Amino acid sequence: MSSVNSVAKKILVATTNPGKFAEISAMLDADVQWLSLKDFPDIPEIREDGATFAENARKKAAGYAKATGLWTLADDSGLVIDALSGAPGVKSARFSGSRRPWPLPRDTIDDRRATSDEIDHRNIAKVLGLLKGVPKEKRTAKFICCLCLASPERILIETEGILEGLINDKEIGENGFGYDPIFFLPALDKTVAQLTREEKNAISHRGNAIRKLKPLLTQLMS
Repeated sequence: MSSVNSVAKKILVATTNPGKFAEISAMLDADVQWLSLKDFPDIPEIREDGATFAENARKKAAGYAKATGLWTLADDSGLVIDALSGAPGVKSARFSGSRRPWPLPRDTIDDRRATSDEIDHRNIAKVLGLLKGVPKEKRTAKFICCLCLASPERILIETEGILEGLINDKEIGENGFGYDPIFFLPALDKTVAQLTREEKNAISHRGNAIRKLKPLLTQLMS
């Protein structure tokens, strides 16, 4: 067995979010042992302070790969609105300024998730306020997800997934999270929050990035 395949037997997904971990590992469906940051509670959290989604994903993947000695897959994603010159962008999760300061202790994850709905509504309210009076045709936007796979020595794979749509003038739908209730998909005549999990995964920005990465990972491990 080659040294590359030996290293790749374990791949770290740089998240403590069980939903994201399950989604990524299931969609990639590779013959590896998947680990999450919960398996490495003593490793310091890497700050996401890059200027782009790709930079943040690269920084997390490379940083955790060096810290653990494992191939590491990291993502960064968010909402880009044309009428707001690309905002909220890399600040999507903390656009309303309601995120706790870095670093976030691992043991606060449950408390952070408990308040996520309130944070989401504040972020949405800020977006809708900034877009007040902007006509529908000028409310174009996209969700972007950047994935990066790194070894302790170098960047191995980078992919990007995009979902395009419009920003609705009010929240509609109960599913999903984040900006999903105001992200309208004209082709489906629904917001993302009106889609089932299966419907969302089939078209989402993260799903698109994962589908691009899968054959490249297979090739890399062959």
